[in-house]
Amino acid sequence: MSRDPLDELFESARGGDRRALGKLLTMVEKRGDTAAMVSERAHRDADHARVVGVTGAPGTGKSTLTGRLAPVSGASRPAILAIDPSSPLTGGAILGDRIRMDSHVGSGAFIRSMATRGHAGGLAVAVPDAVRVLDAAGCDPIIVETVGVGQVEVSIAAAADTTVVVVTPGWGDAVQANKAGLLEVADIFVVNKADRPDARGARRDLELMLDLGHRGGWRAPIVLTTATEGEGIDDLWAEIERHTAHLHDSGELIRRRCRRRRDEVADRIELELRDRAHQIIQNQSGETALGRVDRHELSPAAAAELLLSTLTADNPIEG
Repeated sequence: MSRDPLDELFESARGGDRRALGKLLTMVEKRGDTAAMVSERAHRDADHARVVGVTGAPGTGKSTLTGRLAPVSGASRPAILAIDPSSPLTGGAILGDRIRMDSHVGSGAFIRSMATRGHAGGLAVAVPDAVRVLDAAGCDPIIVETVGVGQVEVSIAAAADTTVVVVTPGWGDAVQANKAGLLEVADIFVVNKADRPDARGARRDLELMLDLGHRGGWRAPIVLTTATEGEGIDDLWAEIERHTAHLHDSGELIRRRCRRRRDEVADRIELELRDRAHQIIQNQSGETALGRVDRHELSPAAAAELLLSTLTADNPIEG
C-alpha cells in the first residue's frame, strides 16, 4: 500500500529535511486546494512552538536583531519567517534581509522569505499556515519578522505569542509605529542601535508612554540592544522567556491562541467571500446588474444586495 505523499513530506520535514519543509511552505504560499490540505495536516501536530514576532519601522535593524536571536535561544531547530509586503521583483529587501540574517544566525536555523507581491489579504492566511507548518515540522522557536509598519504588519504581529517592537534613537520611526498601532500590540520594546546618542532618551520617552497607558497586567519591558555587536541580545531573549512564562502562568497563552484561531477563521471567510464576489461580478448576472447601474436603473447599493443574495443563496448555513 502506497503512502500519502503529504505524510511523507511532513515526516521528512520533521526529520530535518529542509527541502521537504521548503516544498510544504511553497504549497501554502500558492493557496488553493493543496494549501488547504497542507494546513489541515499541519494543524494536527501544531501549537507547540513558541512564536515570536519582530516588527517596527524600516531601518531599525530588525533583520540583524532577528538573526542574533535564533542562536541565543539555544534551540536546535529555530526558524525565521521573514515577511516582505513589497514585490519580490524589486529584490533589495528580501535578499538584503537574508544576507544580514545569514551572517549571524548560524547553520542550525531554517530561514524562509515570504513576499506578498501586493496581495496583503492573502497574508492573513499564508502566515498562519506557514507558522503552522514550521511548528508541525518541529521548529521552535519560530521568529516572524516584518519589513515595514502598517496594518499588514499589525495583523502579522497579532499572529505571535510574543510581539517585539523595535525602535531606534530619534523616534521618527516610533511615530510611524504609533500611527500603525504597533505600540499597542507590543509585549516587549527594543531600542536598537543603543550605541547612538539619545538611546536612553528614547527609553525614557517609551517609559513615559507606558506610564500613561498602562492598565495593569503585563507591562512591556524596554531592552537596549546594539544588534550589530550582539549587545543586549541575551537580555532580550531573557525578557521573551519571562513573557512566555507569564503567558503560561496567567492562562493568556491559551486565550491568545484561541483568539488567533478565531481571527484566522474570520480572515479566511473574508478572503473567500472577496474571491467569490469578484467571480460574481464577472459572470453574466454581475454584468447585467452593473449594466443596470450604469443606466441608472439600479443603485450600487441595490446591485450589491442583489448579487449578495445570489452568493448566500448558494450556501445556506444550517444549525
